Amino acid sequence: MSLKLFNTMGKSLQEFKPITEGFCGFYGCGPTVYNYAHIGNLRAYVFLDILDRTLTYLGYKIKHVMNITDVGHLTGDNDDGEDKMKKSAAERHQSVLEVAKFYTDAFIKDIDALNIRHPDVICKATEHIPEMIELIKKIEANGHTYMAGGNLYYDISTYPDYAKLANLNMDELQAGAGKRKVVVVDENKRNPGDFVLWFTKSKFEDQAMTWDSPWGRGYPGWHIECSAMSMKYLGKHFDIHTGGIDHVPVHHTNEIAQSEGSFTEEDRKEGPWVNYWLHNDFLILEGGKMSKSSGNFITLQTKLPSEKGYCLTDKGYEPLDYRYFLLAGHYRKPLVFSFNGMDSAKNSRKALVNKVKSILDASNGKAADLASLSPKAKEYLDAFKADLENDLSTPQALSRVQIAVKDTELKPEEALALVQNMDSVLALSLVEEAKKAAAPAGDSHEGDPEAAEIDALVIQRTEAKKAKDFATADKIRNDLAARGIVIIDTPTGPTWKRQ
Repeated sequence: MSLKLFNTMGKSLQEFKPITEGFCGFYGCGPTVYNYAHIGNLRAYVFLDILDRTLTYLGYKIKHVMNITDVGHLTGDNDDGEDKMKKSAAERHQSVLEVAKFYTDAFIKDIDALNIRHPDVICKATEHIPEMIELIKKIEANGHTYMAGGNLYYDISTYPDYAKLANLNMDELQAGAGKRKVVVVDENKRNPGDFVLWFTKSKFEDQAMTWDSPWGRGYPGWHIECSAMSMKYLGKHFDIHTGGIDHVPVHHTNEIAQSEGSFTEEDRKEGPWVNYWLHNDFLILEGGKMSKSSGNFITLQTKLPSEKGYCLTDKGYEPLDYRYFLLAGHYRKPLVFSFNGMDSAKNSRKALVNKVKSILDASNGKAADLASLSPKAKEYLDAFKADLENDLSTPQALSRVQIAVKDTELKPEEALALVQNMDSVLALSLVEEAKKAAAPAGDSHEGDPEAAEIDALVIQRTEAKKAKDFATADKIRNDLAARGIVIIDTPTGPTWKRQ
């Protein structure tokens, strides 16, 4: 098989063919850092992580870029509502940049807890204003803009393929109807679907962050940052763009229009701005939709002051329980969150860790070399790879590792090798968690000045035992015992403690 991905542009499962053989450049829409990420937001980043790890697993060299929106973002995608960053700064009695740093740090803490690898490039909007201005100049020079009421707008009627990604009806859209909600809040717009590339002081005169530009002192529209930063780090044409399904009708549609609206004739001949559009579906609460504005949302591990909000760790779950919960559903399907579902994920992950612990015991912690696996073990690897190549099918991939660890026909060393290999993508820390569960209490040697030396001697003893040099192994044990140090042999290897 080869990697197949569901491309929103075309609404079909398509074979992945990168622009450059063996390399994949991809961009994922990052957070707007005005509040904590809720668990629905975090689904997008676990999906992105699976894409990142799958491409790496399949042998691609990758460049993964993600933005941080730390400049004003209006409540609605259609340039309406209040400025989220400014509103949060007022509530916290801090500057906008202080708020952005606080919530960016909180976001990084969350993705670390979920074993999400950091993108190769994490770029902040406020640090790329010159790139946005230069891109807007190109769009303007190509005749896609108009100035009205002090703001520079993109005229969607000038871009014939505007409706392509979301299958919108242009006639209805320009009239203010259609499949997406378009609220006419700006009388300066020629079409309700037009969007602002650059705001001046004509809107939000007390805006917290403004910059000089050819159109007056002001600030960029929300959509332009993703185009400018992705093109800076990935070029005018790249392989994959991801985001939540809610980005399809407005944000990503506008990104395409403005990005390709900046193209020269030569740029257009080279192909589209992005070849593959991947979107994850919603996480849905049993009691309704999560809402930050109402305070009714769930965080991963941050206790909220609101009575309506809470975090999963307060309910007795670990962050990796939530990762397991997400992997059990396909990224393109709506996923209903419930505590019954979380309980099931928690118990299933614990059972899997316990099974890995027994494999560590039986294999003495030694994994087989992948090249020497039996045909049966290789079948598991082939099937796991096929699951990933089938549009990142994590439910099947997760099931594959669950079945493999129970297969008594596999040698323990083979089962351990499979777990290590598969968990490089699933990232559930199965071996690490199994070792932690097997380790006796009180075996931390932090602050012990002789810990490094003793650890080395314990390793020497283990190697001597493997070589059947029992005389040397016994001597090391006795020498340490004379110093008041006891070696304890456990299923996952030896540890030690002071008497």
